[in-house]
Amino acid sequence: MHWNLLHKQFIAYLRIEKGLAENTCLAYQQDLQKLMDFCLSRQLEVEAVTYEHLKELVSIFFDLGLSARSQARIISGIKQFFGFLLAEQVITNDPSELLEQPKLGRKLPEVLDIEEIDALISAVDVSKAEGHRNRAILETLYSCGIRVSELVNLKLSDLFFEEGFIRVIGKGNKERLVPVSEKVEKELSFYLEHQRKHMNILKGDENIVFLNRRGQRLTRVMIFTIIRQLAQAIGLKKSISPHTFRHSFATHLLEGGANLRAIQEMLGHESITTTEIYTHMDQRFLRDAILTYHPRNHQ
Repeated sequence: MHWNLLHKQFIAYLRIEKGLAENTCLAYQQDLQKLMDFCLSRQLEVEAVTYEHLKELVSIFFDLGLSARSQARIISGIKQFFGFLLAEQVITNDPSELLEQPKLGRKLPEVLDIEEIDALISAVDVSKAEGHRNRAILETLYSCGIRVSELVNLKLSDLFFEEGFIRVIGKGNKERLVPVSEKVEKELSFYLEHQRKHMNILKGDENIVFLNRRGQRLTRVMIFTIIRQLAQAIGLKKSISPHTFRHSFATHLLEGGANLRAIQEMLGHESITTTEIYTHMDQRFLRDAILTYHPRNHQ
């Protein structure tokens, strides 16, 4: 069967049957293109690919200076691709079965302490038009532990302040409820009432919470820029991103004594939400766990 057709079928399988996020599917597409280019340059049909061919491809990655992490990601994609072909009976033997992953050194993510979080939020100039929006962004990232992609896609219809939750659409289009503290509700409400309400909003973005000055949804890059400018303003030496707030959220809760399963549920980790023991956890218990142990709820 033709490489391009198999490639498309595999990506469709990831997108539809496995429910992977679009960015993840795109990464698989790009990585598998390297396998396809290698095999086509050697006029190899998919059934003819052997373990020796794949070892040669991996050695090319190494010679090109790809990091161990990048190599591991590509190899993982290759193994999943051949596993898919085996399940679909396109091939009878998996040539990637013995392919080894490079050893990865575990890189610990940066974590901000509560004083650094406070300093970043305090550095927001609320006299500027976007000031209260930026304060609301930082509070939401830190107090809710959501991903930057979840933040930029947050909708007005996802805010349930009376119930004490926001609805988040995570990876693979999976939905979860995240508790909001009074601080988050206060900052969001002020921004919505005093800034967003008076904006000319671009058609199609009427339901989006965080907008730029042109009335369009913010991009992920813009969130990165806001955070890095604030870090520079307070002289923070750590290399931070929106994800740093998510790591800090989880670390501070764990250090404060919160239940690990509650934290993992709030983060929307695939390995936890697909495990039966976690799927029926009481939402009120989760809300209480987060609000009890989060440091910004004790000031």
